[in-house]
Amino acid sequence: MNWAAVILAAGRSSRMGNSHKLLEELCGKTLIKHVIDSAVEARLSPLLLVTGYRQAEVEAAASHQSVQAVFNPDYASGMMSSVICGLRSVPDHCEGAVILLGDMPMITARHIRVTIAALQDHPDRLAAVPVYRQQWGHPVVMRRALFGAVMALSGDHGARALLKANQAQVVEVPIDDPAIMLDLDTPEALALARQSGPGRITL
Repeated sequence: MNWAAVILAAGRSSRMGNSHKLLEELCGKTLIKHVIDSAVEARLSPLLLVTGYRQAEVEAAASHQSVQAVFNPDYASGMMSSVICGLRSVPDHCEGAVILLGDMPMITARHIRVTIAALQDHPDRLAAVPVYRQQWGHPVVMRRALFGAVMALSGDHGARALLKANQAQVVEVPIDDPAIMLDLDTPEALALARQSGPGRITL
């Protein structure tokens, strides 16, 4: 089965001050390049990079032959508009999509593969979400059958609220790794990640 990556990279990065979080480096690579590399290693295809704020710079930092940039003209309205923009671009032949956040560089190919596998093991379910210490994390994997309901939403947290309201259709995937919770959207979070090194963040 073919799964697309919808990589959300359109936000204003307002909590990072004067810099753009996705262009910051961690272990020699930009944050967005870490996310792209994990998607490539997990063999997701296509890789749909949803851009908005500082579009050209983000696309350049994410450069990879498999990346297809999708510009979201409504990026200032919130994350949900980028999710919808990405889902609209998923080719018909794909089983579904993996939603990846550009500021979560510690999500690995293993996290992605385990979450996809859990959904494939439950053909009656529409989505899978990794769980760390009873908290939902990322990435979210959703079948194409769910796209219509998600694209009818608006606001910044609509997709998660939809999944919570229909939890019987969601596979919860236990993953004992705080990386699935960690977004590097502040200078403090990025500094902690740089001090700790990859794979050693604790919450």
